[in-house]
Amino acid sequence: MSGALAVFDLGKTNSKLFVFSRDGAVLDERRTKPVWLTHHGRSVLDAERLEAWMRAELAGAVERHGVERVIVSAHGCTFALVSGDDDLRHPILDYEQEIPPSVAAEIDPQLPDFSETFTPHLPLGFCITRHIYWLQKEEPEAFAGADAILCYPQYWGWRLTGRKLSEYSYLGAHTQAWAPLKRDYSSLVHKLGWRHLFPEIAPAGAVVDSVTVPLADGSARDLAVHNGVHDSNAALAYYRMTGLSDFTLVSTGTWVIIINLDCPLSALQQERDMISNVTVRGEPAPSLRFMGGREYDDIAGGWNKPIGPAAVEAVIRRGVYAMPSWTAGGPFPETTGEIVGGEVSGEERAAVAALYVVMMTDFSLDLIRSDNTVIVDGGLARIDLFGAMLAQLRPAQRFVRSAMSEGSATGAAALAFDALGHHPFKDETQAITASAIAGLEAYRDAWRAQAESRRDDARRNAKGARA
Repeated sequence: MSGALAVFDLGKTNSKLFVFSRDGAVLDERRTKPVWLTHHGRSVLDAERLEAWMRAELAGAVERHGVERVIVSAHGCTFALVSGDDDLRHPILDYEQEIPPSVAAEIDPQLPDFSETFTPHLPLGFCITRHIYWLQKEEPEAFAGADAILCYPQYWGWRLTGRKLSEYSYLGAHTQAWAPLKRDYSSLVHKLGWRHLFPEIAPAGAVVDSVTVPLADGSARDLAVHNGVHDSNAALAYYRMTGLSDFTLVSTGTWVIIINLDCPLSALQQERDMISNVTVRGEPAPSLRFMGGREYDDIAGGWNKPIGPAAVEAVIRRGVYAMPSWTAGGPFPETTGEIVGGEVSGEERAAVAALYVVMMTDFSLDLIRSDNTVIVDGGLARIDLFGAMLAQLRPAQRFVRSAMSEGSATGAAALAFDALGHHPFKDETQAITASAIAGLEAYRDAWRAQAESRRDDARRNAKGARA
């Protein structure tokens, strides 16, 4: 038997399958994009299509690589109302939609204080309790018929095994449902009578059941199913399990999520979208996030070629800036994103986008008190200048990146293997060499001054409008 492991890494923009050998090597990779539909006026996931892809790819992985087990790592802000063995009570909501004002007026005043959940009052479905309440109010029959609220990785575990479970890292990922210091559900969950809907907690990576996978030749294979995990916290777990400590993780994908376990909880600023996530061990994990991957794509205008230093320096000389924010949330939620200082296109527009995510990440590292080693992980790590410019701006810190830049999938694999007493992964991070972009430091200072000034103006205007 091969001992190979299938990891489904389900992101908001891309869903992936990785096959890991027992020695930790990646044997295979497959990708698809989630499809979103409309149901009762709400944006929802086409879960049937995604499940069909997952089951087909899982069977293929068994046939090609002798896969024996499977685990899911998934993006945050997503849940499912389920009942029995196979009843999804309402299609899975897209977290990028705001709840109706009348519903917001009821739930928002009930959200716990920041000192309890270390979660700000976030827009859209960025904390799942707002969307749970939305369904309870507007789909009362679907809600009343549910016997469990499942976090997104555990939904897929249930689809594979029929077993309903919860898990620390997802419950604590800015849901407003978890109180990190109490290591228990928040007062809101008890107040709204939801506690019985959250199943028992099992550790991320634990073997919880099995799934029978039919194969093309008419035979079938039973695979062990491991409890799933929140993606950025899987990446954090991976680096810790390789022996690294005293570091800040910059986990990038649709979101840039920055986690620094050395940051005191007292330093978290709720108005800057600073939060406490929860590690797979149930520990508070001071964090900050913004939708940097999505913003990069929006600003770059579809550019998919390398970005050279010359294009970056040309933009800096011209004084062209992308100002925050291009999506909801983040450390500048009060302002609307735009490009100022001139028109750009092609590679120069992509350079503006790269500079934007560098400026936002550099600023966020200051907010989260990062003065230790910085690990750059995920999609933006593939842009060479992203890590290199950060290293240039922060010469007192050491910057490294993973050789494969898929920390969430590798972390899920490490957790699954760890449950078997097997530890194939070692520290394979590589040093990032600082760039030498002319004028970058002055550009950073000018960008920050403009961003803070625009934020101050927006806050004054909002205060005046309320007066």
